Amino acid sequence: VQLQASGGGLVPPGNSLRLSCALSGVNNLDYHALAWFRQAPGKERDWVSCINSADSTLYSDSVEGRFTISRDNAKNTVYLQMDKLEPEDTAIYYCAAQTTPFYDRTYAPDYWGRGTQVTVSS
Repeated sequence: VQLQASGGGLVPPGNSLRLSCALSGVNNLDYHALAWFRQAPGKERDWVSCINSADSTLYSDSVEGRFTISRDNAKNTVYLQMDKLEPEDTAIYYCAAQTTPFYDRTYAPDYWGRGTQVTVSS
């Protein structure tokens, strides 16, 4: 299984970005829970959001109400819509997958994608 994230860039505060993550080598994405993480310079990688096979979602407190995770199983793709971006959102964003219908934050993801850089600056 391979994951490829895209959609990062440089935007001013208050703007939006939409990240995409395409999965390959997956026969049926329905049985995978998907997540986004981010790692800011000099900091540990943090969990941002996850979406289960039934489309239920969870968000970290820092992005709740501003970010929206979604998935398109027909396209083997997970998205992260990021609105009202803040300088504190600057980080490398990684998509990840677990081979389980419901994401379990007590376990590390089974698969990681390469990150995409998001920079929020005026």
